Amino acid sequence: MKWQWKIGRFFGIDVFVHATFLLIIGWVAVTYWLEQRTLTAVLAGIGFILLLFLFVVLHEYGHALTARKYGIQTRDITLYPIGGVARLERMPEKPVEELWVALAGPAVNVVLAGILFGWLLLTNTLEPLSRLTISSGSLIERLALVNLWLVLFNLVPAFPMDGGRVLRALLAMRMDYVKATQAAASIGQGLAFVFGLIGLFGNPSLLFIAFFVWIGASQEASMVQMKNSISGIPVTRTMLTDYKSLSPDDTLAQAVALLLAGSQHDFPVVDARGQVAGILERDRFMAALAQHGQSARVMDFIRKDLPPVDSYDMLENALLRLQESGARTLPVMHAGQFVGLITAENITEFLMIRSALKISGAVIPS
Repeated sequence: MKWQWKIGRFFGIDVFVHATFLLIIGWVAVTYWLEQRTLTAVLAGIGFILLLFLFVVLHEYGHALTARKYGIQTRDITLYPIGGVARLERMPEKPVEELWVALAGPAVNVVLAGILFGWLLLTNTLEPLSRLTISSGSLIERLALVNLWLVLFNLVPAFPMDGGRVLRALLAMRMDYVKATQAAASIGQGLAFVFGLIGLFGNPSLLFIAFFVWIGASQEASMVQMKNSISGIPVTRTMLTDYKSLSPDDTLAQAVALLLAGSQHDFPVVDARGQVAGILERDRFMAALAQHGQSARVMDFIRKDLPPVDSYDMLENALLRLQESGARTLPVMHAGQFVGLITAENITEFLMIRSALKISGAVIPS
């Protein structure tokens, strides 16, 4: 994956750190240096932020392991400067399952905070909050407070925080899932507006949170609306059947000719038996062209790990596979034979056509 590094695999789930995570490490190092001007202080600050993100990882494992109980696997967990993201293969279908998966992350932080505060009470080392700052005071107490802050922040009833999913799950127990999502998204955007107003006249960091919440709510509502729009539609309705392909013996020169002759971006590489060897994606193609020239064989640069889509599959399953694979184009098979391509662009265009026909009152083709 681009711009991220794997730091380990635990409980069968890969954990990655995104390159932008280094920004927060740098910010902490500079902040501690300006405050105390010692290398010891800088290392202590970096250690604190690493422990904080350890709790973030444990929070995400709470989601992932609870989802596993319902048969939902987690692709990976990635750390960003703003927190962690556990990429589930799919969202729970039942509202009560989504509720428990959403609550599992904050529950981990509640348990951790309880353990840390318990230790402070047992050792009689609990300090007044007035003595604590970001960079000074009892480390254990600061970490306990960090866990409480993670609970409160994540339970804000707005997407993409856990609180937004909790709210949607509770609403979905009484209404349609799409309507529940739209209602939860609207509430989240209302909170974002309030955060933005407060940020303008008070804490500027709330402006960033407001933007984060507003975008997250919009994306969640759009994603669920799209999933609902394509529900029950077979892949055959949207797959690309008028396409150009390459053979395993072709060079990049043939790919250049096809790319310039039409609007197709990704090309299937098909052997003499009609089997797909892989897809030559435009990004890989351009990189190969720059490094190796037009005489290189296309087979050396194709992507072979793409999951095929069956022509009888429903469109929502195809879209899920596109998202999981990170690809823009997947091959469509019928009875073991390659019959077409499915792309995110084609799905979007199909939805636009359906929407336009619906507005005009025309009969939507089946």
